[in-house]
Amino acid sequence: MKHLSVFLFLPLLIISCKKKKEVEDNKLTYPETATVDTVDNYFGENVPDPYRWLEDDQSEATKSWVKAENEVTFGYLNKIPFKEDIKGRLEELFNYERVFAPAKHGDYYYFYKNDGLQNQNVLYRKKGEDGEAEVFLDPNKFTEDGTISLAGASFTKDGSLFGYLISEGGSDWRKAIVLNAETKEQVGDTLKDIKFSGIAWKGTEGFYYSSYDKPKEGSTLSGKTQLHKLYYHKIGTPQADDELIFGGEQTPRRYIGAYLTEDQRFLVISAAERTSGNELYIKDLSKPDSEIQPIVEGYDSEQSVLLNDGDRLIISTNLHAPNGKLVEADIANPTPDYWKDLIPETENVLSAGSAGGKIFADYMIDAKTAVKQYDLHGNFEHEIELPGIGSAYGFEGKAEDKELYYTFTSFTYPSTIFKYDIASGKSTLYQQANVDFNPEDYETKQVFYNSKDGTKVPMFIVHKKGLELDGKNPTYLYAYGGFNVSLTPSFSTSRIVWLENGGVYAQPSLRGGGEYGQEWHKAGTKMQKQNVFDDFIAAGEYLIENKYTFHDYLAISGGSNGGLLVGATMTQRPDLAKVAFPAVGVMDMLRYHTFTAGAGWAYDYGTAEDSKEMFEYLYGYSPVHNVRENVEYPATMVTTADHDDRVVPAHSFKFAAELQKHQVGDNPVLIRIETDAGHGAGKPIAKIIEEEADKYAFAWYNMGYTPQFENKNE
Repeated sequence: MKHLSVFLFLPLLIISCKKKKEVEDNKLTYPETATVDTVDNYFGENVPDPYRWLEDDQSEATKSWVKAENEVTFGYLNKIPFKEDIKGRLEELFNYERVFAPAKHGDYYYFYKNDGLQNQNVLYRKKGEDGEAEVFLDPNKFTEDGTISLAGASFTKDGSLFGYLISEGGSDWRKAIVLNAETKEQVGDTLKDIKFSGIAWKGTEGFYYSSYDKPKEGSTLSGKTQLHKLYYHKIGTPQADDELIFGGEQTPRRYIGAYLTEDQRFLVISAAERTSGNELYIKDLSKPDSEIQPIVEGYDSEQSVLLNDGDRLIISTNLHAPNGKLVEADIANPTPDYWKDLIPETENVLSAGSAGGKIFADYMIDAKTAVKQYDLHGNFEHEIELPGIGSAYGFEGKAEDKELYYTFTSFTYPSTIFKYDIASGKSTLYQQANVDFNPEDYETKQVFYNSKDGTKVPMFIVHKKGLELDGKNPTYLYAYGGFNVSLTPSFSTSRIVWLENGGVYAQPSLRGGGEYGQEWHKAGTKMQKQNVFDDFIAAGEYLIENKYTFHDYLAISGGSNGGLLVGATMTQRPDLAKVAFPAVGVMDMLRYHTFTAGAGWAYDYGTAEDSKEMFEYLYGYSPVHNVRENVEYPATMVTTADHDDRVVPAHSFKFAAELQKHQVGDNPVLIRIETDAGHGAGKPIAKIIEEEADKYAFAWYNMGYTPQFENKNE
């Protein structure tokens, strides 16, 4: 690609609040957004980028623009008469005790708990199952507003040391701290500048972690990150002395992760250039001079070492098995030529865990969970009886465990913990949530509809029992459709507000996701990405045709890759929905790969530099580049955050500026920019409640629908 950038210097690019466009609804006046004469040339075609200056997230001009936009947004939202009622109801709903499944480390059982409205979950422990619980680590004390969050944790095998990661303001950059688990005192220095990493302990001497060098150009939040590096940190030594194990200039890879087998004998390294497919390496730590040995090279498949049984490795893979399978291999010859099937591929997607010397095969059947138990030689033992149609997770633990704790959830089934006896295959209720709603008032169904090309796509639909199909029900259509991510049934506390006010919630499993394995994923990538948008549009049309709703009562929503989904859908079919919520979306498809780790998304998207054909395809649906004049787009609230270094906020900034410039009619276009927050992980409960209240208020207000709330204090 040849650049013809003519970047005009505008002194501070002062954002004045001149009247650009008057919107009569709620008397909106958008800020003036300056433009620059930046032009890029792709294969002979000039593409203007008038809002390039908004990519500089640290400039005073961008900060002024953010402030001006937020003033308009919150000024509008705060005038919605029932917004505070929604917020109050959300606070009531969130105010229940949430306990998470325990795990045993050393002599203690550790578990997370939230009393209700705590911004962050608190880590507790108790000695033995029946011991008295005590607070072990309270992330709410990291900072008063909850914007520093716990972002990962790991115990040594003996439970004596505890390493944890923290995120500040939602950033993907982490710090690592180690505690003596008995005394809770810090051990050694705080490690800095860790990214896309866990903590993999080697005994009690030290641990492995991964990171990048901090970007030399641009800010640390938007600068491109390329070479991931795997380090070994010895406890009590300076971080500057950490040993480079893999990556960097010698073995350049974009993503590198590591973990140890339970017996601590093998270090397993996963290396990748993109978000799909990985190389697999192994090192025998019982032999001090052993080399790092490749198991699988290349990125056409995904694999991991599930466990080892002495020299025998059990590997999860989708190599020549798009839905996944388990194989066994000997450490002397671990490459695919010597693999033997242990649990063969089936028609359903497989993921696997292990505990108590058993294998738990988790199958996804039309986006729903089914779990089977096998011994280490692939012999079937039990099928776990689950409470119903939904999602179950947590089938993993230590080899000596006699029981494990798993969690089951569904759309109207709050996350519930079950204790599972591995020998008998029996489950018993361990911890049930007490949420202020009656699940029996609601129903969930799964339908299959035809997409544009005739492909059958599944969709879950949730609503009150006895719903009248009159086309007037407020409907919230949410999807993702990318990166092999599967959307399965799960409980959302905030969603209750929508459902109890007669709303419909719909969740389709679009191509690009992982619900039907590798082929389903590929069918929504690169020059087949339009399939994803077509699947989503067809979902909305199904809901309208079957009179669940009508255009005037339909809201479309998605985040990250799902934000791209909403942006592309509303620019292609502005008539489909009344309301649009593109959240932290990838909106500039010509430049996404130039920020942070965006280049790793090229497997799903392709890049504008790949070929003329790929450029034209991306240019044809890129939301920023497809906002047209004289079109009435849905009432839109773009959401992003100032510390999002996964999908940088410039994507959302540019899209909102284009929409505000070109929007006709009365539908408002707002951008809600959260401060001290990132891509979503670790967001405080208070911020979650505020944002959800704003979104529901915005949707209902623009649908002309007034929610009803009981005054429980009367």
